[in-house]
Amino acid sequence: MALIYRALGLMLAYPDERQRALMPSILDAVNSEPRLPGPVSRALVSLTERLANTDTYLLQEDYVQLFDRTRTLCLNLYEHVHGESRDRGQAMAALVELYAQHGLELSARELPDHLPVFLDFLSVLPDEHAASLLGEASHVLEALAERLHKRSSPYRAVFGALVALSDATPDSQAVQTLIQEPEDDPDDLSALDRAWEETAVTFGPSEDDGCPKAEAMLRAMNGEPRPGRAGGQAA
Repeated sequence: MALIYRALGLMLAYPDERQRALMPSILDAVNSEPRLPGPVSRALVSLTERLANTDTYLLQEDYVQLFDRTRTLCLNLYEHVHGESRDRGQAMAALVELYAQHGLELSARELPDHLPVFLDFLSVLPDEHAASLLGEASHVLEALAERLHKRSSPYRAVFGALVALSDATPDSQAVQTLIQEPEDDPDDLSALDRAWEETAVTFGPSEDDGCPKAEAMLRAMNGEPRPGRAGGQAA
């Protein structure tokens, strides 16, 4: 089990006094994780210092601009894979089932593909299983890291750490496809409303045979090999 996943998830939480109080423990988890490359570890330490010492209202404004009002930086993983299609509902239903198998119950307000929720789940798994599941989203994580790098955002360090902890090399073509999506203007509220006016996600079966992304995650969770390449194939 790796507390680093929980620490990284907490760093991606909405900034408040609770998060600030946890910064010493988060810093300990970062400093004690040997799998993190030196530059990534140092960038995470810098981010923890910023989250601990910057005015909370400024942190909250930055967070909302990045993750709440910029759809291409959304922290809901399947948003970047399925959008609001029915496939996303199937994938999330499979993820809820996965959580339940390990005793994790979500509140009514939590989406299973929300990255901090997913990382909290990974923190209770054996390292190899956690890395395998994380690898299924490595291309999404790399694309988010690149988008944050373009914005000179210190949050990029979290995504660099997640890519380093995963067991998969991000698919460069899939990363480029995500990066090429049009950038959002978080200050254009009308465009933001239009962008989020999509079909509602449904958690249930459809006429399709199933979601390959969800099935790949389930295979990884059960320790089965992923088809397509010897070391596993990213979702």
